[in-house]
Amino acid sequence: MRLHIPAWLSARIPSQCLACGSWPAQPLCAQCQARFAQHVPRCRSCALRLPDAHAGAHCGQCLRHPPVLQHCLVAVDYGYPWALPLTQWKLHAQPAVGRHLAQWLQQHAAWPALRDGCALTIPIPLSPQRLRSRGYNQALLLARALDCPAIQPQLLQRTHDTPTQMRQGRAARLRNLRGAFSVPPQHQGLLDGKTVLLVDDVITTGATLQAAAQALLAAGAGQVHAVALARTP
Repeated sequence: MRLHIPAWLSARIPSQCLACGSWPAQPLCAQCQARFAQHVPRCRSCALRLPDAHAGAHCGQCLRHPPVLQHCLVAVDYGYPWALPLTQWKLHAQPAVGRHLAQWLQQHAAWPALRDGCALTIPIPLSPQRLRSRGYNQALLLARALDCPAIQPQLLQRTHDTPTQMRQGRAARLRNLRGAFSVPPQHQGLLDGKTVLLVDDVITTGATLQAAAQALLAAGAGQVHAVALARTP
């Protein structure tokens, strides 16, 4: 019930656009989405923004240290005006905002091919403690709003609650996340040779997705792709 009441209310109560203040509107009105949701060239593997001349290429970091993700797709940079609706969705009990946020990704030209090329979808799991505190897993809600194929949240579990990583760099995050994900033995056969789509909300350094992808590949997955709403520049 903790999930359903906020979802029901936030889907029905009119709201202002969080960028321009127009009323009534979605969390971001159509005009602000057209202004701020321009798709830009990004690294194919980690989704960092690239110069226009390098569309479809890889960033320098991924060229030097090839990541385990084959393809990573995001809609926008994490910043104004996207940070506020993302925070409301994730931390302020407004799960229905995810339906609107999913539209940013669904409009991306690369999304249909990425979705259709994956056999399984696995949302990044929360620890049991964080799930109890928040009441819902925002990555699972996003996967459902995107109509992802064969959503299987039980195939990946978080083995321990990691400390907050908001102000930590990539190396520190990777240390915190070492061994943080595992595939339950009874489910490993479902991954054999499959192409898996990982779903998360915001990518900061990519450490979480990399740790999750490594656990899936070790359990027999063939390839791992990822999708998220936003990427920290």
